[in-house]
Amino acid sequence: MKTIKNIIFDFGDIFINLDYQATKNAFKNLGLIEWNDELQAINQLFEKGMVSEETFLSTLQKYTQQASLQEIKQAWNALLADFPMERLEFLENLQPNYTLFLLSNTDSIHIQEVKDKFGLPFFERFYNCFTKVYFSFEMHMRKPDVEIFEFVITEQNLNPTETLFIDDRTENTQSASKVSLQTWNLQVGKEDVRNLFKRKNCPIS
Repeated sequence: MKTIKNIIFDFGDIFINLDYQATKNAFKNLGLIEWNDELQAINQLFEKGMVSEETFLSTLQKYTQQASLQEIKQAWNALLADFPMERLEFLENLQPNYTLFLLSNTDSIHIQEVKDKFGLPFFERFYNCFTKVYFSFEMHMRKPDVEIFEFVITEQNLNPTETLFIDDRTENTQSASKVSLQTWNLQVGKEDVRNLFKRKNCPIS
């Protein structure tokens, strides 16, 4: 195995903790009980920046008990929990030795909430750790589609065998492996990104 020179990170549950139950409970309180095929489809389109914020929120609104768009947005953002400072510091310590990228399936509502919740200085400190940040809603593509990995590899002229991709979703790491990226499928609740170098058979040192 070649020496790792580049690391591509996911965002949610790698750096910022996510609380899916909080959003589920918030929507339940608004009358939205079950996440159906239409909502799944509009969510994926919104993550790819293919529909507007208003279209996305209005689609969710149909399944609530006359909740306002602001209430729906708040329920949607309930997912976003804490961002441990130790993870940011870990990332900053990596920066001199590796070329770092962020590749996240996310949307404009969540990113704005992260900026508002943690403050712009914190967000910019995080953002500046990376050579480039890739958000699905800006790229019009999303994981686990292979094309998104091919795009990053090509645009950054990366050697996949020298590049580690870290994500908590198995379907994403499996897809990344198809284009020869090295992968770590981080197990949320059992592992932390800060333990990267402590992993058995860790491909970087």
